[in-house]
Amino acid sequence: MAKSSSLLFSAFFFFFFLLFAMAFVIDISHAGGEGSLTKEQCPKACDFRCSATHHRGNCIDLCNKCCEKCLCVPSGTYGHKEECPCYNNWKTKEGTPKCP
Repeated sequence: MAKSSSLLFSAFFFFFFLLFAMAFVIDISHAGGEGSLTKEQCPKACDFRCSATHHRGNCIDLCNKCCEKCLCVPSGTYGHKEECPCYNNWKTKEGTPKCP
């Protein structure tokens, strides 16, 4: 009986963890393409986008500016810019990418 209870508890715990992880990833990734965010969602999306950089302040400022224009932030902390063409194609005067 104890082995059965332990197995049931393990299965329940795994299922609960899987649901929690899926909800967390969906909430913070903000993948969805151009125009998929509102201006109010930009700070949270940029906070996640810039979470792995050492230049956090600059990254967040630029990301928020890009997000407010494009209403999109690529998923992850680096790359995936093809998800947001506006974000990807906005360049500085020097021709370098404006958005982190």
